[in-house]
Amino acid sequence: MCGRYAASFSPDDIADEFDVDEDRTDEHARSVLVNPQQPPAGAPDWNMAPTKQSTVVLTRVPKDDPDNGPVRQLRLLTWGLVPSWSRDTKVGLRMINARSETLLDKGAFAKAAVGRRCLVPADGWYEWQVSQTATDAKGKPRKQPFFIRRGDGEHCAFAGVYEFWRDKSKDADDPDAWLTTFSIITTAAEAGLDRIHDRQPLVLDREVWQHWLDPDTKDPDEVRALLESPPPGRFEAWPVSSAVGSGRNNGEQLTLPIGRDELRGVTDPTTGEIIGA
Repeated sequence: MCGRYAASFSPDDIADEFDVDEDRTDEHARSVLVNPQQPPAGAPDWNMAPTKQSTVVLTRVPKDDPDNGPVRQLRLLTWGLVPSWSRDTKVGLRMINARSETLLDKGAFAKAAVGRRCLVPADGWYEWQVSQTATDAKGKPRKQPFFIRRGDGEHCAFAGVYEFWRDKSKDADDPDAWLTTFSIITTAAEAGLDRIHDRQPLVLDREVWQHWLDPDTKDPDEVRALLESPPPGRFEAWPVSSAVGSGRNNGEQLTLPIGRDELRGVTDPTTGEIIGA
């Protein structure tokens, strides 16, 4: 699964890369957080976690200009999808990921899959490898975090789906009457990365972005075809500090590789060698 990722850019940094027509990240968007988000929503964040608001690319017909047709937008959405029929927002914590294999079959995601798809820009993501040989102080298998990114230096574009939830306790004209949330779609990890974890985000290449974001792509079979993973070999990965495990930590240092002498029972994703056994 994908439970943490790095988004070290501002909306301005990625608007051109993702061919965005309108940057709407400065508009009010309801948050589920009790305390103010740190770093602030829309600012560079090297430790993006569930329930935070994150920059997402989507294509919609603007309500204030419906004759203009679909427009590609940047918006701030909350990570953790809340279905429209949910009684409250707490379910979002269990909906941070959607499996590609069952996306079109699950009630929480099916409608969004054919009508509300998005891209989630990221530098890369973090994943924890469970050691086969080393244990921690409590005698449990040691977990080593890795940072994974595209080897060509391009930003990742995670496939995602989003949903609107209406808070019926608030008046329709209340800016907090609506909450917009998203899930990141995951797929089986490719060879090599499966030595870290058996799942990975579905990272879409540029040539399918338009088709994925097109709101007129509503045929389930067309959507299902877009969920097929590209050929392996696009990514590189390395072990990083356990500091990423705390949401209070942030900064580029979280993505930097740690020394081989700091590894205990870690499987090299490229060679399968166990380091620090």
